[in-house]
Amino acid sequence: MKSTSFKKRVKVLICDDNHEHVQGISELIKIEGDFDVVATTTSAATALILAKKYRPDVILMDMNMPEKDGLSAIYDIEKAGLETGIVALSAYDDSDLIFRAMKTGAKAYILKTMASAQLIKAIEEVSQGRTYLPQSLSCKFFNYFQALVKKQESETKDETNLLNTLTQREEEVLDLLTQGLTYKDVAKTLFIADTTVKTHVNNIFQKLQVSDRTGAVLYAINNGFMSKKRAQIAV
Repeated sequence: MKSTSFKKRVKVLICDDNHEHVQGISELIKIEGDFDVVATTTSAATALILAKKYRPDVILMDMNMPEKDGLSAIYDIEKAGLETGIVALSAYDDSDLIFRAMKTGAKAYILKTMASAQLIKAIEEVSQGRTYLPQSLSCKFFNYFQALVKKQESETKDETNLLNTLTQREEEVLDLLTQGLTYKDVAKTLFIADTTVKTHVNNIFQKLQVSDRTGAVLYAINNGFMSKKRAQIAV
């Protein structure tokens, strides 16, 4: 006797503030045969209640919702630990919104204007525990992500750069030291006493965590001090 294997049907919850859109999506995914629409709602707040009740495999969440937006709803659903995959639906291919949706917990992001095959593919992938982004959106997502990472790395580097702890006068002294001037020449150039120069130099050593002039100059060169001074001159 042959054993018959039954494919598990995917339970889907639809949340969209446009009732007609909800009906259209419902009819579309029902036609596919392997999906069951267990609940629909036009309210993001109600979506969480329905998600707890029906435990859907996949939730289709509209990003632009009145009263409570889709991002907040995704956050609440994820926080509730329901272990359901969320597909973000949107009319906008905004890179920042895509990134925030995925960061908050969405496993896929689909434009409402995309072909129905994209939505079906998203549901199938997410129901299997995978993520999904159409190629056109994945390019925008990764470009945005890479730019964001570079920006954060730059900001972190700026925060840890000890040159930023120097006062304006200490920067002036360091600039002259990198040009090879002696302490006496620095004093003459800035019209200050030799002892004042030594005080500034000692402060520079402490702030840059070096023990001598050579260490201070090398730190300045290796951490963009010369580029900064050129930029200031250009301005």
